[in-house]
Amino acid sequence: MGNALVIAILCDIIGGMTPGEFKALVDVTHLSPSLQALWHDARGDWDRAHELAQVDAAGGGNWVHAYLHRKEGDRANARYWYGLAGRSMPESTLDEEWADLVSTLLRD
Repeated sequence: MGNALVIAILCDIIGGMTPGEFKALVDVTHLSPSLQALWHDARGDWDRAHELAQVDAAGGGNWVHAYLHRKEGDRANARYWYGLAGRSMPESTLDEEWADLVSTLLRD
């Protein structure tokens, strides 16, 4: 099997993954920094998640960065990052936003 076919198969699998399946992954090093950030956040490692979100501004990192500051309670900083991501601060729960972020980033 050629590399292009393997990559296409992996993209199909990852794109169809649920947030629960994503959370259960053991290794996420092959995913974008934004998805890695969300994976680390789900494991309680906010600092590592924050580091990774800052690496991936164009790939969803600004939205992840906003979510992380909202989660820590720094709403002013979160608003700033939501603005950079082209979004407003959501009314949803943090868990709902996390699932929305994962679902959206897995599809992209």
